[in-house]
Amino acid sequence: MKGRHIIRNQQGFTLIEIIAVLILLGILAAVAVPKYMDLTDTARLKAAQGQISEVKARLAGAEASYLLKNNGVKPTAAQLLTEVTTARCPTTATAEGDFTFVCAANGTAAVDITVSVVQTKTLSTAQVGTYTIVP
Repeated sequence: MKGRHIIRNQQGFTLIEIIAVLILLGILAAVAVPKYMDLTDTARLKAAQGQISEVKARLAGAEASYLLKNNGVKPTAAQLLTEVTTARCPTTATAEGDFTFVCAANGTAAVDITVSVVQTKTLSTAQVGTYTIVP
């Protein structure tokens, strides 16, 4: 008999308790969603900076190759871009994997790398990096 008494006296949540929980969940969602959106934008910017670093490494390898082929003669930016080939450092905006980027000679001793799109999302501010040819 005692077991039946416990079951009969169980009650659910009151309407006030349910509303309080919903209000708390709403507040958490209002705070968390904008934070999440900021994090994804920041992640895209960091990914773009990583792509710039990777292209700088390509350019460094191409510069070393050029120096070896030409008895230590330093390349100009235009020669370096030719050495790298269009596929590895394109001179027109090109999509590669998750990135759209372009390389351009900046004078004779530097190459600018600009990443404008990450994961099909245009960045609010294009990320630009410069590879300087070793003097």
